[in-house]
Amino acid sequence: MSLHRIVLARHGRTTWNAESRMQGRLDPDLDDLGRAQALAAAPVLATYEPTLLVASDQVRAWRTAEAVAKEAELVPRPEPRLRETALGEWEGLTGPEVEAGWPGGLEAWRTDPAWAPPGGESRVDVARRAVPVLDELADELAGSDEHQTAMVVAHGGTIGALTASTLGWPLDAWHSLQPLHNCAWAVLEHRIDRWRLRAWGLGA
Repeated sequence: MSLHRIVLARHGRTTWNAESRMQGRLDPDLDDLGRAQALAAAPVLATYEPTLLVASDQVRAWRTAEAVAKEAELVPRPEPRLRETALGEWEGLTGPEVEAGWPGGLEAWRTDPAWAPPGGESRVDVARRAVPVLDELADELAGSDEHQTAMVVAHGGTIGALTASTLGWPLDAWHSLQPLHNCAWAVLEHRIDRWRLRAWGLGA
């Protein structure tokens, strides 16, 4: 295969990130720090020389992708399947508010990838819809002898689910990935017969 490397970057900070509010499918924009993070990360991410750039169409990811695209001289593609985990009734709430309404729910959500918040998605659900995006990128770049890089700009939960699923980890190991900071990224590389985790939590 010619798709040799996938870079998975999280979006910059939003006001809700700063307030520790659960965003999910709600769509706050980057705040001033988030925009600065995107501008700082963009030239570093461009050094991976991506051939393709796809991004969640949620505004916080899309604004981050636009900064990267400008540096990498690419046209970003919106991809709804890369949206953040739908958190249902938890969206807009802080951790203490969730714990007050659903005691033990946060712990279940953090440790069990098959568990979903009320009205929301599990991480397994997220992987099921998002992994085909990576497969399609590999198909698109197939047929070349050159090693190529695809870049994905998305969300922390989505990137975690994509990474653990693509690496074939058992479900009870998924929660061992440290959550990515805003504008941090992971690198997957294809070696011999499988995808391998090259780096996790890199940043500008």
